[in-house]
Amino acid sequence: MSIRKLIKIVAASVVVLVSTQVLAEPVIDKPAPVFSGKAADGSTINLADFKGKTVVLEWTNHQCPYVVKHYDKSGNIPQLQKDYTAKGIVWLQVISSAEGKQGYVDAAGAIKNNADRGAAPTNTILDPQGVIGKLYAAQTSPHIFIINPEGTLVYKGGIDSIKSNKPEDIPNATNYVREALDALAAGKKVPNPSTAPYGCSVKYAS
Repeated sequence: MSIRKLIKIVAASVVVLVSTQVLAEPVIDKPAPVFSGKAADGSTINLADFKGKTVVLEWTNHQCPYVVKHYDKSGNIPQLQKDYTAKGIVWLQVISSAEGKQGYVDAAGAIKNNADRGAAPTNTILDPQGVIGKLYAAQTSPHIFIINPEGTLVYKGGIDSIKSNKPEDIPNATNYVREALDALAAGKKVPNPSTAPYGCSVKYAS
């Protein structure tokens, strides 16, 4: 085998490996992917800065009917934000909608939306290029990821167990996020660490 052919084979293998790593979903009980992103308030959010705290990542899209269900029509997610940020948990919204697509907002728009809906996240990360969304393989709005104080991913999936956009289903659903956060606070293992997310697809640029 010629050296040139060998180099091509090795190069192709490297491309496949890199592509697999980029597309791979984060794994429960493994370190959560680290990132840095621009927040709506102008600050830079570094996940590594929250070591020692529980962190919730919530993918959101204010125009999605499933998000409207949990915000405008019920106050479900804003109440979760208030309940758990009061306990010292860091709650970060992530908006990965590309410019010109459903759910895209600039910094001022994101802040206004939260004020209008009574939302209370710790901060909102603007990710119009989808870098953080793809790092986490975020599929839907909402899609939730929970990271424990050691930086380990302990939950990924849906907000709750009933996949509908009807607010009347909320009281009958198992709220996976509350379940997971309460388990962590009690020093217990998260009972349902990986569930199926539901909602609108994340509106990536490509």
